[in-house]
Amino acid sequence: MTTPVAPLALPELTHERVEFVTGPRSGLPIGIALHSTALGPGLGGCRLWHYGHWAEALGDVMRLSAAMTLKNSLAGLDYGGGKAVIALGEGDAADADRRRDALLDLGDLVETFDGTYITTEDVGATEHDMVVVRERTRHVVGLPATLGGAGEPAEGTALGVHASLEVVLERLWDSPAVAGRSFVISGLGQVGSRLARQLAAGGATLFVTDLVDKRALAAELGATWIEPEEALTTPADILVPAGLGGVLTAETIDSLPVRAVVGPANNPLAEREGATLLEERGILYAPDFLVNAGGVIHLALIAEGATSAALDARLHAIGDTLARVLDAAESEGITPLAAAEAIAFDRVSAASR
Repeated sequence: MTTPVAPLALPELTHERVEFVTGPRSGLPIGIALHSTALGPGLGGCRLWHYGHWAEALGDVMRLSAAMTLKNSLAGLDYGGGKAVIALGEGDAADADRRRDALLDLGDLVETFDGTYITTEDVGATEHDMVVVRERTRHVVGLPATLGGAGEPAEGTALGVHASLEVVLERLWDSPAVAGRSFVISGLGQVGSRLARQLAAGGATLFVTDLVDKRALAAELGATWIEPEEALTTPADILVPAGLGGVLTAETIDSLPVRAVVGPANNPLAEREGATLLEERGILYAPDFLVNAGGVIHLALIAEGATSAALDARLHAIGDTLARVLDAAESEGITPLAAAEAIAFDRVSAASR
């Protein structure tokens, strides 16, 4: 008798188009989810990551694309939500040739969307990878600045998160200063490391970790290194999730020793109900798709020819948007997540009409 395999949970299909194929060159599962084009072509990065099953990659790209609709809407951008994924198996490796093949396969798939989806880099991919994708489609942004592109958007993301942290600090402690406040930063990639440097320079107390041993960076910043499994159990003022999503489960939220969660990681809540659980524990949650919008703002505005002053103003305005969301949540008696979703969907709905 064969034991039935439990199906992997997939989000509700509210998307305009989802394509998932086996790359003809690379043999890797490659997918694109286009969630909404109400505001404009879907704009979102390609994640090159390891998954236990291809359906996990499908669920990831569907969730991430829906979050991009919210992110681009709240950021005031004339782009919809889309996302791409190149799925490596657990323990699978992509040498230089296979990686290039996968990126060419991605470019071909992007091209079939005829401009309704624009790709760029995300976790596991780089601006240099986008140069390869560009060989097969012009619907790609985030190329190196040396080639006339927008370059690495991580600095913009970090600045937006920092602006959001200042708003949360003001709400909880009547001062936006990071000096004297403690932060757990879980993930020291392109964004997390930049944010750690900003906070350290401001006099913050830092507890940092990453799946890769980065004790040298911790020492350089005067931060305390903790193991990855300690990120959700180390007492601090604010948790800054800056790695992969899904870490805030009902169980981890129940014992989370912080006053707020503010970070660049996409989809840190394992379930949407986590926002309510955080609220019930008195933990302020700043919606991820709001605070981490600096990267996509950077890419969009540079592509549109914006000045550095205009870009800087838009990045700092992420804090203003968060303040508006927190005010709406308080006045309406709902979670910040629900308030942010409502504001974002109002703009999308108006554009659809």
